[in-house]
Amino acid sequence: MNKIELYDTTLRDGAQSEGISFSVNDKLKICEKLAELGVQYIEGGWPGANPKDMEFFKRALSIKVCGRSRLVAFGSTCKARAKASQDIILKGLLAAGTDCITIFGKTWDLHVTDVLKVDLAENLRMIKDSVSFLKRKGVTVFFDGTTQTANMP
Repeated sequence: MNKIELYDTTLRDGAQSEGISFSVNDKLKICEKLAELGVQYIEGGWPGANPKDMEFFKRALSIKVCGRSRLVAFGSTCKARAKASQDIILKGLLAAGTDCITIFGKTWDLHVTDVLKVDLAENLRMIKDSVSFLKRKGVTVFFDGTTQTANMP
């Protein structure tokens, strides 16, 4: 039998909408409601982006606001020509304390060469090294390879 699992990005993507600024309490209430709806994975945002997001993760995990849903931290792969085990962003994701982490990386060769300024092999190394490092730490890892073409030729 096939099983569908839901992954919600409201607390990150929704917070990027014009005029939206969720407080920590707002995020906790939204998280609770998503859990009540039965969403399996709730992306809480980028814990290293600002102190408010770190406070959210700390409080959400301590009071278990997500119920049986799994809270997910979001961030990027390691930097170019750097080891994932030494990357400050990946360490910050682990410090959030979630057992699930989503990392995004570039998947369009134009983004890799023109934005990241690395070759395709280095990009793949960054993705592989980042996922492998996080998996060795015992977390579930999602890779977000969405190609965004806004403002691109």
